[in-house]
Amino acid sequence: MDKVETTTCCIVGGGPAGIFLGFLLARAGVPVVVLEKHADFLRDFRGDTIHPSTLELMNELGLLDQVLEITDFRAEQLYVNFEGRSIAGPTFAHLPTKCKFIGFVPQWDFLTLLSEQGRKFDTFDLRMNTHASDVIREHGKVVGVRCESPDGEYTIRADLVVAADGRSSTLRAATNQQVIEDGVPIDALWFRLDRPAEDDGHTLAWFRDGHMLVTIPRRTHYQVAMIIRKGGFDAIKQRGLNHFRETIGVVCPSLKQVAEGLGDWKDVKLLTVQVNHLPKWYEDGLLFIGDAAHAMSPMGGVGINVAIQDAVAAANLLTEPLRSGSLATKHLQAVQTRREPAARKTQHWQVRMHAMLFGGNTSPDQAILVPWYAKIGAWLFAPILRRLAGKYIGMGFQPEHVESKRASTSDQPD
Repeated sequence: MDKVETTTCCIVGGGPAGIFLGFLLARAGVPVVVLEKHADFLRDFRGDTIHPSTLELMNELGLLDQVLEITDFRAEQLYVNFEGRSIAGPTFAHLPTKCKFIGFVPQWDFLTLLSEQGRKFDTFDLRMNTHASDVIREHGKVVGVRCESPDGEYTIRADLVVAADGRSSTLRAATNQQVIEDGVPIDALWFRLDRPAEDDGHTLAWFRDGHMLVTIPRRTHYQVAMIIRKGGFDAIKQRGLNHFRETIGVVCPSLKQVAEGLGDWKDVKLLTVQVNHLPKWYEDGLLFIGDAAHAMSPMGGVGINVAIQDAVAAANLLTEPLRSGSLATKHLQAVQTRREPAARKTQHWQVRMHAMLFGGNTSPDQAILVPWYAKIGAWLFAPILRRLAGKYIGMGFQPEHVESKRASTSDQPD
């Protein structure tokens, strides 16, 4: 027979949503197992923008100083470069938070910090290199997952399984969830370039000659995304790597020299952009959160932060039912009721921005253009728009606060 283990909550996926929820539940005395399919957190192409809403949560948890220590770069205001002209973008100076800036934090460092904090509690069990291949059902209820690890296959039974395994969620596929696609006209090409010494890192997006680059600053380099129309990568490769490097230099002149360091197409990764959602985030014994419930576009860098807000709301609403053994489907429904409006508003905003920049034309060769009415509107209402963008990017549509209490030593299970 397969080896069988038991826990109170089994979280599938060791990204921001899964690790954050696991930490909060363990902190509150709930036994939790978090499964991460990779052997480490080192992914170059994970999002790195930690917004004021998340920094506020870290302050509430007493972990802000540790997060700031691993923050590569801070931005109180973001800038956009249109055709060689720098324009002030979202500002965060007015937000009602301790940290009025966005922090660029390598996600592997952030996840390592959270997992180290989680391991301080006996109730936290993070298992790397462990893949959840399927759910286990009994009488129509999800009661656990089947796992695969280097040590073999086994089963974990749990009062609750949380699918936090991202936009390509294994559990979403295994349970035949209905996924509604909003349709996105873009993809992104991700690559790494050295960071020029004279660059200040405050300009996040660059538009020129129908092209768009996003430059995410890290300590020693830039993580760069070239936004392309969906299906356009093959045509770009046919023009050759030299043409690609030249395009980078035209759009962002400060990267012209360092772009020469891009030596092979294998250094350029295609990120397929998705915006989709589940109509129903739960069934008996199973809850979806983060990108598994609502995949976000990279637009605004909000994905990590929305996922973390999901995790906080789930911990707030589920800790006591899990501790008392009274968890019911209505509690899972309450998580969706709490978080779905904010997630859908964020996605609607992203879809509108995609439509404004890329229109309805889906041709891979169509240029990326900012329409005249957007330019006029930005000029007329710039101060208001900067503050609104800072509010909704920095705080989201439904900021959460940690309500689950840290368990005393006597509350920890034997």
